[in-house]
Amino acid sequence: MRVTKHEHAALRVDDHAQTLLIDPGSFTLPLDDLARLAGVVITHEHPDHWTPEHLNRILRDAPGTPVYAPAGVARAAAGFDIIEVAPGDTVTAGDFTLRFFGGMHAEIHSSLPLVDNVGVLVDDELYYPGDSYAVPEGVEVGTLAAPLGAPWLKIGEAMDYVLAVKPRRAFGTHDMTLSVIGANMHRARLKWATEQNGGEFFELAPGDSIEV
Repeated sequence: MRVTKHEHAALRVDDHAQTLLIDPGSFTLPLDDLARLAGVVITHEHPDHWTPEHLNRILRDAPGTPVYAPAGVARAAAGFDIIEVAPGDTVTAGDFTLRFFGGMHAEIHSSLPLVDNVGVLVDDELYYPGDSYAVPEGVEVGTLAAPLGAPWLKIGEAMDYVLAVKPRRAFGTHDMTLSVIGANMHRARLKWATEQNGGEFFELAPGDSIEV
């Protein structure tokens, strides 16, 4: 499995001679080479994780691609054919197996509404929690895409999250709201947390990939 980090929260997974996209949002540049696209996962409705423009472009280039998302996204994206998923669901997208966890977005502030959010486990290897600290209970996570920065994120809580998940590998995502200095500081803290349980942390820039 090859995992490629794109801008902010967007991930591309290539395996089985197929491609899976996760959270191509407003900070993400247009994605290409989608001839083998098996599915799109949107973890929640906020525009930094999906936009109508991105989804229209993707479906134009790969018509008929299934889009998996929680109920909140289905309501926000009423003009699209969304396959609703919820924590506890397992689905297949092409030859990919997707398991969903979590349920709600982490709280930003009491004045702002909470929205549906799912974490997704791809082929029992790659786990991305969306905008949450949802731990996939009963799962040994091989590779964790760990959020680095957000209005809801405190670095100490992010460190505790990595310590709880205990991944064998981790890399930072959800990072476009950080300065270069801030991103490097946060990566160093998550690197430390990953290493406490014997894991390895990878510093990935947009376009960088790891094989897992």
